Amino acid sequence: MTKKIYEFEIDEALELFALIKSADVRKAKNNKPFIAFTFQDKSGQIDGKFWDAKDEDIARFQAGTVVQVTGKREMYQNNPQLRITKLRPITDSEPYTPEMFMERAPMRTEDMVEEINQTLFEITSAPVNRIVRHILNKYHKAFFEFPAAKRHHHAFPGGLSFHTVSILRLAKAVAKNYPTVNHSLLFGGVILHDIGKTIELSGSMSTEYTLKGNLIGHIVLMDEEITKACEALKINEDNEDVILLKHVVLAHHGKLEYGSPVVPHLLEAEIIHHLDMLDASINMIDTALARTTEGTFSERIFGLENRSFYKPHSHTKPEVE
Repeated sequence: MTKKIYEFEIDEALELFALIKSADVRKAKNNKPFIAFTFQDKSGQIDGKFWDAKDEDIARFQAGTVVQVTGKREMYQNNPQLRITKLRPITDSEPYTPEMFMERAPMRTEDMVEEINQTLFEITSAPVNRIVRHILNKYHKAFFEFPAAKRHHHAFPGGLSFHTVSILRLAKAVAKNYPTVNHSLLFGGVILHDIGKTIELSGSMSTEYTLKGNLIGHIVLMDEEITKACEALKINEDNEDVILLKHVVLAHHGKLEYGSPVVPHLLEAEIIHHLDMLDASINMIDTALARTTEGTFSERIFGLENRSFYKPHSHTKPEVE
């Protein structure tokens, strides 16, 4: 059985098939072009540089294609990378497709659809319920197919809906513990908070930011979608529930420097911000630790201030009497 990327040890020579997740052409200090790759298989993503790339290399090795990589797994500044010694496209006789190398959400799409649909019955505010249903229906296919991010957290097909379901479960626990929480606002805000990523990102394959994603961003895009929903459903946009729903979406990154146009001024907005951060952080840490040897520190995690995390031994040794 062929080993996957993160089944190879550090400094171990490797030869494997992988999907090119991204291929960015850059210039080296000597002004020669090179390709900064991100390779993907079901064990995760890893970067590698292809030096002195020729025009035919740039044309041949595009994002979304499967290749055979020969080289070595290394660590550079405490981050994993591939040192590439040889790279070739697959042949017609090699039965590989991009889907074979992509991670999937650890939950069936049908189960996620059912869990979110059941939550809709707990949104008792009529305008919030109608808006959430309208937007979910509009972006249903993409919502259950897209990743939650290009790279950092839940960056796999179905990651967007799985991230949402994870936060919903946390939100329900919080709502149960704190009776003052507005369930409609909290659950509606959780479901809508990241659906704008179906416009911000290009899709699950070779994910990139769209023009709207780069220039507007998913937070403001969702604010616009709520406005469009109000127009389609003949809901007064000045209704207080609508204004509150917009606020929890606009404030969910928590700080202006993190991309939120406003900071949280509602209890539910503060809760969504922290639960969003919690779920994303846990996913990033779990992903890094899954490819870390016990008793060592993980790679640095960019989304968590470049911190690395220790992976304890699974079984502690008994104390000697």
